[in-house]
Amino acid sequence: MPTPHPGTPTRDQVRTAPKVLLHDHLDGGLRPQTIIDLAAQVGHELPAGDAESLAQWFAESADSGSLVRYLETFDHTVAVMQTAPALTRVARECVEDLAADGVVYAEVRYAPEQHLAGGLTLDEVVAAVQQGFEEGVAAAGGRIVVRQLLTAMRHQARSMEIAHLAVSWRDRGVAGFDIAGAEAGYPPTRHLDAFEYLQRENSHFTIHAGEAFGLPSIWQAIQWCGADRLGHGVRIVDDITVHDDGTVELGQLAAYVRDKRIPLEMCPTSNIQTGAADSIAEHPIGLLTDLRFRVTVNTDNRLMSHTSMTDEMWSLVEAFGYTLEDLRWFTINAMKSAFLPFDERLAIIDEVVKPGYAALMAQG
Repeated sequence: MPTPHPGTPTRDQVRTAPKVLLHDHLDGGLRPQTIIDLAAQVGHELPAGDAESLAQWFAESADSGSLVRYLETFDHTVAVMQTAPALTRVARECVEDLAADGVVYAEVRYAPEQHLAGGLTLDEVVAAVQQGFEEGVAAAGGRIVVRQLLTAMRHQARSMEIAHLAVSWRDRGVAGFDIAGAEAGYPPTRHLDAFEYLQRENSHFTIHAGEAFGLPSIWQAIQWCGADRLGHGVRIVDDITVHDDGTVELGQLAAYVRDKRIPLEMCPTSNIQTGAADSIAEHPIGLLTDLRFRVTVNTDNRLMSHTSMTDEMWSLVEAFGYTLEDLRWFTINAMKSAFLPFDERLAIIDEVVKPGYAALMAQG
């Protein structure tokens, strides 16, 4: 571990620091006890009966090194999120947990099409989640701003329907659109009609790309589909060559991503679990940060990765010796990249993020 130097924060300072979260899955962040409570109501069988054992099961199952196995853990969380009260509870607790972790702005994503088994309509799903978010913000005293991202599953054929849903809700709590799921065999161009529709509607969208699959996935997401941001994008490092003399050479795609300031929604702990990186210290986030790509730090799935924004940032402090100034840079990067009107983004940067970090830096 690098030797700490002046400006290296304590873990408590990292927890206190204002944070911005762009890549967090609602169905990947449930409290273990909530899963147990909701499973009992619907008769869903779980692999463990108490909260501590269940949390351990999720973390161990997600640690397999396989994205496919990682995604299988969602069968249990999605199964208990099929009624409006359940969705509202999960959404409310999500906001409460993020606010307690110092998050001041969050975009939380989920796939509405996965929550219809109990008879809800797509609109009823979005409404239930929105109610929970609003209750959570109220419980947190307004210290956090939260928006929904509506996800379509890349192996299904409902992306146009979900895109229309996102546009219809965009002034009522939905900030944008996303596609997720296994990348291999399911390129984003399969959903080109949805992305073209979103562009015509002046709507924001991000695409999971460059996590388990390489540069072609990133290239399609940007150049064919027009993604505003890249979900993960970690494999952009495959287009970067570090020579023996220390010089760095960027390929055309990597240079384009950096030059265009396309945000990378990086999720270090999750990437290690799915095999996209071997350790935090070896994670491409270090090189990409040095090269000043538009890097943001995210949780992905707080339950499966047994993580939080504090954990993610603290792991980077330990691995790379990052200072409060570095964490402030990540945070402002994320806020600049949020799917929120410009004046609202600027207000959070100027009135919340910068003063928050200034106060921490003043502590010496």
